[in-house]
Amino acid sequence: MTVPVPAPISDGDRERVAELLQRACGEGRLTLEEFSVRVGAVWAAEDEGALLRATDGLAPTPVVGSSHTVDQVVTVFSQSRRRGRWRLRGRGLRTFTVFGSTEFDLRHVLSGEDVIEISGACVFGEFKVIVPEGVEVDMTGPNVFSNQEFRLAPVPRVPGTPEVRVRVTTWFSNVEVKSARPELPAS
Repeated sequence: MTVPVPAPISDGDRERVAELLQRACGEGRLTLEEFSVRVGAVWAAEDEGALLRATDGLAPTPVVGSSHTVDQVVTVFSQSRRRGRWRLRGRGLRTFTVFGSTEFDLRHVLSGEDVIEISGACVFGEFKVIVPEGVEVDMTGPNVFSNQEFRLAPVPRVPGTPEVRVRVTTWFSNVEVKSARPELPAS
């Protein structure tokens, strides 16, 4: 009795599945973190079964909580946090923080864009961006009497994930950009 050997998969097969996952992310059926993990599995797949597992459980429609869109956040003498499932209205996110704290956790953000741009200013405040491991980040912007900390995990970029561009002008502030491992699902 011979055991059938699975046929090898092509880069074209991987690209088709990666595009399907990217569309699902843009439609709100996957978060950036879920997309990052699944598309990583697609490029590591050695057979058709692994490709199919990367799309297992893909929600047919967006889940509750994904319709809250954001394109601008202003924080004055207060604190703003964007965590959990939230959607970027477009490619860019504008932010302005004065005597406050602003945090964007992009691990569960919903966006189908190839590039996510975060731009703005932080004066006498704190500004923090968290991305999933394997997402490329470019941080620029003038830094006046401020601290900028850039901590990405030393892991390869996950193919198909968007590039995150952070351009924040800071005065007397603390700016942090870091990557974090995927959160474990609640059981």
